Amino acid sequence: MAGVTPEEQERSLANLKLERDAIALYDRLAALEPEPRRAAAFRSIAANERRHAEIWAERLRDDGATVPPVDGPRIRIRFIVLVARLFGTSAVSEMVRSLEGDEEDAYTGQDVPEVAGIIEDERNHARIWRALDADDPEAAAALSGVVPQAIGPAAMAATTDTSPASTERWHVSGTSGTLRASIFGVSDGLVSNLSLVMGVVGATSDNAIIVLAGVAGLLAGAFSMAAGEWVSMQSQRELFERQIDLERDELRIMPEQEEAELARLYQRKGIPEADARRLAHHLMQDPEMALDTKVREELGLDPDQLGSPVGAATGSFLAFVVGAAVPLIPFLLASGTVAFVASLTASMVALFLVGAGVSLLTGKSAWRSGLRQMLIGGLAAAVTFAVGSLLGVNIS
Repeated sequence: MAGVTPEEQERSLANLKLERDAIALYDRLAALEPEPRRAAAFRSIAANERRHAEIWAERLRDDGATVPPVDGPRIRIRFIVLVARLFGTSAVSEMVRSLEGDEEDAYTGQDVPEVAGIIEDERNHARIWRALDADDPEAAAALSGVVPQAIGPAAMAATTDTSPASTERWHVSGTSGTLRASIFGVSDGLVSNLSLVMGVVGATSDNAIIVLAGVAGLLAGAFSMAAGEWVSMQSQRELFERQIDLERDELRIMPEQEEAELARLYQRKGIPEADARRLAHHLMQDPEMALDTKVREELGLDPDQLGSPVGAATGSFLAFVVGAAVPLIPFLLASGTVAFVASLTASMVALFLVGAGVSLLTGKSAWRSGLRQMLIGGLAAAVTFAVGSLLGVNIS
């Protein structure tokens, strides 16, 4: 390892930390998961991460560097484990997939012989997660050597899909989900009601008017968010259901053409023509199974996860209320300068925490994300306060 630069040594240390964090994550997910096959999949991934960690530890030892002791995982890992403990491992799928994608990105471009194998392992982890998300743990186990015919059709794409969309940035699905909606719902409520309250504070020192405006802004914003989410989710669900109904009609009216289409679909995935025809024929014996496969493969939909309009509306309403309450509560408990300072301080702290929460999804620096969110919210509040001051009287 002669000639290794300090930068390369630092990179090996960073890679080692990445892998140790992944080990801690998957060990905890395996311990928390009650379903044996899902837990086995997590243990399998953890074993891969241990092998990766040993690669970087060995490189450091060969270079004469000291391999640091194992320390605690970073806050992002701790948060994912906490969510998994509270809501189950399925609830953290998007966060883990985003984390794995960030890890693959970190390795891309590193000119080290072992990296190609590590990246391929990370892509295999993606296939395992896709199989688990398709509620087919047998497919996840099949990645260890079960023949394709033994894999459930709902997860065939998860184990065989090699299209650019599946191998390039497979973690992009993390752009949606309950956690994301909650974080941004809180952010919307916080920024909008902080701006409203500060605008009214700039115009008047009458605490009753400030509270009335804050409560009105909280309720109006929360109901608007809930209504918007319900309409959006309901419209999307109706569209998806219509597409599924059309697929069902096609399977009923033209079964031969649909069977041939299924066979071609599997052929495009690399399955030999005879096997593809046999698999398609087998699927067509069960209309619901064939429909499920067509919907997943052709439309890219999960029939069991079309989204809940009521759930989305309720979540948006509550998230907005939580955020909007922060700048309002101090004026319910006090008045004048004390309430103004308390409201602004609490809001700035909350803005930073929301920004840091966003970093859990993006993988960026929590400090950078938090400070950016503070700047945006603070700027909005300053503008509305200035406008209010021009229209009314300054706070006494």
